[in-house]
Formats: sequence, structure tokens, C-alpha cells
Amino acid sequence: MEFDLEHLDLCVNDVCLHLVRAGPPGGRLVILLHGFPEFWYGWRKHIHPLVEAGYNVLVPDQRGYNVSEKPPGVRNYQVDVLAKDVVDLVDMFEQEKAVLVGHDWGGVVAWETALRYPERLEKLVILNAPHPDVMPRFLFSSLEQLRRSWYIFFFQIPGFPEWLLGRNKFAALRNTVSSHGNPGSIGNTDLLEYIGAWSQPKALKSMLNWYRAAFRRGVRGPWKADKIDLRRVSVATLMLWGMKDSALSHRLAQPSIDLCDLGRLVFFENASHWLQHDEADAVNSQLLDFLHS
Repeated sequence: MEFDLEHLDLCVNDVCLHLVRAGPPGGRLVILLHGFPEFWYGWRKHIHPLVEAGYNVLVPDQRGYNVSEKPPGVRNYQVDVLAKDVVDLVDMFEQEKAVLVGHDWGGVVAWETALRYPERLEKLVILNAPHPDVMPRFLFSSLEQLRRSWYIFFFQIPGFPEWLLGRNKFAALRNTVSSHGNPGSIGNTDLLEYIGAWSQPKALKSMLNWYRAAFRRGVRGPWKADKIDLRRVSVATLMLWGMKDSALSHRLAQPSIDLCDLGRLVFFENASHWLQHDEADAVNSQLLDFLHS
């Protein structure tokens, strides 16, 4: 099937987002949410199979990323605001419900959307992103995860992380998306696309503001393990997890899926945090089987 990628700029929830759309406008709505430090391009291997299956696919640059609007202030990147962006997108396309797929930070937003607006989601698919109530509890009870998550605390420093990540043509970010994945999953041509997104004005600061908003919310809220209310997810959920994730322990996965009323967990033994790049065909197969079930 031949299809075109339609690039749109839509304003929702007081922010203008760039997004890519493909597939029949009347098809079931599937929204793919990228994480840090990616943008819509990170889902490039998954759009075509979904379109061939008849889905109307939306892939936004989330606020602060690539050419989407970058509102100032950390508060504009709180996860409840990000979840509202998603729901407003569903409304914009005049749909009652959507299938939501998220990786990394996109997974966090997807979880939060399912928790806050379960009636707006048909199904939920999560790639290498823990349930948002599991992560803080695990972070402060596991030295292993605390060690893996050192960068979260580093990103709280004003200004310096932006400077460091931007040095030498974004060498640190290039290493993050290429060297930490399986060899060949992300090539030099792909890196040029990412560099273009990271080079957008205010992009680095806005991307890091996601971490700063989450940290500040946690500092003000109940981060102690015995104070966290573990919210349950009523939306049917498929969770896919690359076992070689260097940032997030696979031990986060089972407690996360245990909070889902209708959940299924699939591990990929040889995949990294960049699961959708490392195992694109297998991810597509799992995704389509789940959506058709």
C-alpha cells in the first residue's frame, strides 16, 4: 500500500503541536508517543504496518520537541498537562477513543492518560516505561535503579546539562540513541534527522524541562514509598520491555503490569531501551495482534 505522510500543525491545550498523520481518516485512531530525546521520527518503522492494517495513525512531536511549540516554564511540562495534550488530540480528530502507544517518556504520558482518562482510550501499549507510581517507589528502594537514574538528578541543574548535551554536535545525545541500542538499529542517516530536531531553538531546555517538572512534582508530593498510592489501570494494556535497557531495570515491569486489570507483559531478551528500533518487526507483530484481539 502506498501512502503519504501528512504533516500538520494543530493547537491543543494552549500549545501548537506538529504531528505526522497517515492512513484512512475514518480508521481507528492510533497515537504514537515518543520519549526522550526523540521526536515523531522514532516511530518511522511502525507507521506503515499500522496504516496497512487500516488504522488512522497520529505521531506528534510532543510539546518542547522538534518543531512543536516550546512554552517557557517548567510547569508547562507537568505530566497532567502532557496527558491533556493527548486527550485534546483525540477530540481534535472527533474520536471518542484512541489506541495509545508510548515509549520512554511517551510511555509515562500514556500511562497517565490511561489513569486520568480511561474512558478515552480503547487500548494501551507501553514500551520500556514503568507505571508512574511504581517508578518513584522503586527508585528510592533500589540502589541499582538509583544508580541507573543518576541523569535525572543531573538534569535538575540549571543550564549546564543543556550546554553539555549540545557540545560537539550533540555528541552525548548521539551516543544515547546509537551506542546504547543494538548495532545498526539507528544509523548515521537517522542521526542527522535527530540532530535537526535537537538543533531547534529552545529544544534542549524544553526537553529537559520534562525531567525538571517530574522532579519538582515529586519533591512537593508523596515520594516516600509508604506514601505513594498505587493507582490501577482499567484499560486493556500490553507492555513490551527490552531486557538490555541500561536506564530502566526490567524489575520495574512486573510491578507495573500487576497494576493493570487487563494486562500482558512481553520481554525481549536481546533488545535495549530502544526496543522499537532494535526489534521493529517483532514489536509491530505484537502491536497488531493486540489491537486485533
